[in-house]
Order: sequence, then C-alpha cells, then structure tokens
Amino acid sequence: MRELSTLKRIGIGMLGYAFMGKSHSHAWKDIPIFVWPPPAIPELVVIFGRHEDRVKEAMFRFGYKKYATDWRKVVTDPDVEIVDNGLPNHLHKDPTIEAIENGKHAVCEKPLGRNAQEAKEIYEVAKKSHVKTMVAFNYRFVPAVMLARKIIKEGLLGKIYHFRARYLQDWIVDPNFPLVWRLQKEYAGSGPLGDLGSHIIDLARFLIGEPIAVSALTKTFIEERPLLDNPSEKGKVTVEDAFEAVIEFENGAIGTLEATRFATGRKNYNNFEINGEKGSIEFNLERLNELRVYLVEPDERKYLEGWRTILVTEKIHPYIEWYWPPGHVIGWEHTFINELAHFLDAVVNDKDIAPLGATFEDGYKNNVICDAILESAEKGKKVLIKY
Repeated sequence: MRELSTLKRIGIGMLGYAFMGKSHSHAWKDIPIFVWPPPAIPELVVIFGRHEDRVKEAMFRFGYKKYATDWRKVVTDPDVEIVDNGLPNHLHKDPTIEAIENGKHAVCEKPLGRNAQEAKEIYEVAKKSHVKTMVAFNYRFVPAVMLARKIIKEGLLGKIYHFRARYLQDWIVDPNFPLVWRLQKEYAGSGPLGDLGSHIIDLARFLIGEPIAVSALTKTFIEERPLLDNPSEKGKVTVEDAFEAVIEFENGAIGTLEATRFATGRKNYNNFEINGEKGSIEFNLERLNELRVYLVEPDERKYLEGWRTILVTEKIHPYIEWYWPPGHVIGWEHTFINELAHFLDAVVNDKDIAPLGATFEDGYKNNVICDAILESAEKGKKVLIKY
C-alpha cells in the first residue's frame, strides 16, 4: 500500500452546480472511496454558479472550499489544476478555452460545441496545448458497454452488419412545459440531437467505427411554449423535438439512430443492438448492469443456445473490482466515477485519454455528425460526413 503522504492532491474547479455539477462533484468526492489507491486525491477547490445563494448552498452541500459567481475566477484560480465544465451548451466554448489557455486540464460536458465550428475552435486550442482534455461521454464507462466493446474487439461477433440505437425520454410531452434553454437553439444548438443523440453517436463510433454518410428527418411537435419567467406568454421553440437517421459506416455496417423527448412513458431509455455474422449484443441503460448476448455457436450443448443475459457485476468485468461483491449492482452515478478516475489517471500519470475516453477530437467529430443530420433533414437528402 502506498504511504498516504505520497498521494498527490489535485485541485478541482467545477463550473455549474445543477444536474451535471452535482453528478461530477459526487464522482470527484467518491474516487478515493472506491479507487484505492487513487492516482491522486481530488480536492474540491471552487464551484461556480450565477446565483450566489444557490452556488453558496452547493459549495456547502458538495464540499467545496469556496464558490464564485464569475467563471473566470475558477479558470484562473492557482489552486485549480482541473476545470470541469458542466454548464449549459452555450457556455462550453469560452470557459473551456480559457481554462486550457491558463494551463488547466479540462473536462467538458457533451456536446463539446453547439455546432461543429464551435467544437473545432475548442479542439484546435486543445490540440496546441500540453494539458489533458476529455468530453464527458460517460456511457462509455458503463461496465456493460465496456464489455460489449471487448466482445466486438475480440471478434466474437465477427463482421458487424447493424447498429441500432435509440435514446428516448418524455419530459416535455406536456405542451405547458416551459421554454427552458434546451428548447432554444441560441443556447442548446439543437434539441434531443445534441442532448441525447450525441450519446448514441458517440457509442456508435466507440463500438462500431466511423460513419461516412447519414440520411435524416427531424420534427418539432410543439412550436411554442410558455416563457419560463412569464407563463402567460409564449415563445418559439427553435430546436427539433425528435430526429430519426439512417447511418452508413466505413466498415460496411449500416444503422439507425433515434432520439426524442416525446416518447411517452420512457424516462431514460438508451438502448442499442448490434448484429454481426457470429452473434448479437443488446444493451439498455435502464438496466445498466445487464448485457444481452447471443452467439451463433456459444457451446457444444445445443440446449444452451439463445439469448443470454449477463449480469455485469463479476470482478473480472470492467471497473467492478472497485465496487461491491458480485451481484451487488452499481448505479448511474458510478459511470461518472469510472469516467473521471480515468481522466485523473491520465492527468497524473501522463496517459492518453483515448481510446477509452472521448477526446476533444471525438467531441468535434460528434458535432460534425450532428450537423450532418440536421443538414440532411433540412435538405431532404443523404449527406456525406466530412471531418
């Protein structure tokens, strides 16, 4: 066991205290609990938020030493070595770039930019720097997803034919749901495409390979919604409510991508199925400890043929050595621990973020594909993907 005195401490500056701010803060705090010995001990230095009363409360709740109402104070803080950007999409570019230019390692929530041009600007700055950068595509770090990747990389499915993915939610089905920032292009860039679709696009690239062309359709079901600060008036929804896409891969596989926030009854249904010449895989985030596997020749005993459900909680499975005894399932929040522990290891021990983590190049390519889907839907024709 390493001497406690030899463990490095590394300062964390968190941008945002809401959904992602809480998720990431929880992970930074829990890394030394589960990953022992950790690459370093994360120290929660400062958290940023625009509303002083709320960010001050978050500082106390999450365990930060101080708070700031100006994000520039976080990215220039001498005690901060890693800046974690969990802000809304329109605040990904400037804080992340300034963090990098101030010599801070940077994690940025997805999508990296509101569009490919914005993502490219961030990526270009990162490419010229010597710091570590990563886009927070946490679903790569679900143990079952990592197991799926291992099965594919080892050739157990053979040649891949199909990738079908859908990410379905229902939280804006009510037409009286207010016009939040995610429904405005100015702030979000796109609707469920960037919010949910970016995740399944990333999984497609992570598991299958590079897409080369896409044909798509988008739809806005409710075009006006009550204003957040004045519900008696309505404002225009400027993003899509749903998209459907057919995608072609460089390796010859084909697939479908779908994301919506109008799938009544679906809360966080991120599902993909992969079909190959020797077998298939299916995953559902709402049952994230399970991976469904079908192999054409699984065993000489024919009565064992058919789909199998693997409970991915054995110590031989990815990341499970950090957690509980077999059969004791982990949760959604643990994906962030796995993800940020990977980033911390890369920072402290000068390791590559890729291929397991999503680099800023991955984030840029993801945005290119998102833009191609929007272009295809707008023009009504197939669009070639060019990075």
